[in-house]
Amino acid sequence: MDIRELNERIHLESAFVDGIIKEIGRVIVGQKYMVERLMVALFSNGHVLLEGVPGLAKTLAIKTLAETVQTKFQRIQFTPDLLPADLLGTLIYNQKEGNFFTRKGPIFSNLILADEINRSPAKVQSALLEAMQERQVTISDTTHKLDEPFLVLATQNPIEQEGTYPLPEAQVDRFMLKLKIGYPSREEELEIIRRMAKTTGTTGVNAVINPQQILQARKTVNDIYLDEKIENYIVDLVFATRQPEKYGLPELKPLISFGASPRASINLILASKAYAFIKRRGYVIPEDVRAIAMEVFRHRVILTYEAEAEELTSEEVVTQIINKIEVP
Repeated sequence: MDIRELNERIHLESAFVDGIIKEIGRVIVGQKYMVERLMVALFSNGHVLLEGVPGLAKTLAIKTLAETVQTKFQRIQFTPDLLPADLLGTLIYNQKEGNFFTRKGPIFSNLILADEINRSPAKVQSALLEAMQERQVTISDTTHKLDEPFLVLATQNPIEQEGTYPLPEAQVDRFMLKLKIGYPSREEELEIIRRMAKTTGTTGVNAVINPQQILQARKTVNDIYLDEKIENYIVDLVFATRQPEKYGLPELKPLISFGASPRASINLILASKAYAFIKRRGYVIPEDVRAIAMEVFRHRVILTYEAEAEELTSEEVVTQIINKIEVP
């Protein structure tokens, strides 16, 4: 297909994106960064790990998104005494009938908010991450497919580490994106108190699309054109996290313990295509890659003790790499 025809088709098929942003904007003040990246994950079939202090509308954002796309929403509060069965479900004995029946857990929904995932022990984290990866749950000897679309937004509170169980790096890699969100601006804070400082509930939102249209949008994202030069640019970014000395960054070699995995390459391509889709374009440009690269790399570049001793963060290292690699 001609690139102009493809661009026109994508422009038409992504028309609903503006409607979703408008509806979410009726409830959420600001947070454009978070809303856009939630949609990137939704349209590229990925999951999101979100780090931010309490009260930044994390729950409200994903709940509102679920309403605008007509999907089921479940919020699961992770606690130290949570069990895998509380999440996935279990077999219940029916005394009257004399048999067992399956009681499905809250994981059987479309959009899941795993609130404070690092408060639960490893067993529960593993159960959630397995469901995220396999898109299915096994209860006793029966395997149940999870509904599509399926998106997990897991939150971590960065200000409390006491009594928490940090996610292992290998498991964090399962998340397509890791977002860090900060406080709103002064103008946004004023708008928040004017809109939200009420004893009644928040404004309702209208449904814009349905789950079937989300699945169709995912197929459309696959059709977005990605030039070979952009592919090579993405591979260069990933390899620069593994072998920085070959890309003119020898000073980063002793600071990086492990570079980004092949999942980073795959997810950066998918996320870049989805980002182009929500920008209503039929092709990926280098700015799409640069816009989403930090969220893909942030949790995949593991620093050495030396870097931590110098109080360096993975964001600072990734920023150096993004700024150094030549843009096609």
